[in-house]
Amino acid sequence: MNANHAVTATEPLTAAPVTGLRRGAFLGYRWALLAFLLAGAAQIFLAGLGVFSHDQADAAFAPHRALGFAMAGVAVLILVLAVIARPGARAITGSAMLVLLTSLMQSLLAGLGEDHAIYGALHALDGLLIIGIASYLFFWS
Repeated sequence: MNANHAVTATEPLTAAPVTGLRRGAFLGYRWALLAFLLAGAAQIFLAGLGVFSHDQADAAFAPHRALGFAMAGVAVLILVLAVIARPGARAITGSAMLVLLTSLMQSLLAGLGEDHAIYGALHALDGLLIIGIASYLFFWS
């Protein structure tokens, strides 16, 4: 485009074509988000199971803890797929928030929650926030 030529409303603006890699990454992004949401539902079940199990309190939370670490790994995968697929700045920012909340914040709050109940309660609220962000990303992608 030269200085004498301005873009008018009648000229169509074309975006860069979606390549096979970006299309595949976007499909993977959506499926990973769906798997993440299903794992989040299982997390809530496992947390309740751990709370109401009266035998071996630490062992009762082992499945909840293991699935939480797996979800942190899936969150990293979601971020990588979002960067490749480029679904938008909100999706990439939300995916980065998932990584920070699942890997850093959940572990920090769970560890602090062993000594102070308020941090345990914040751990549960953070889990709901994580599910909310993942739901937003899934339904708007």
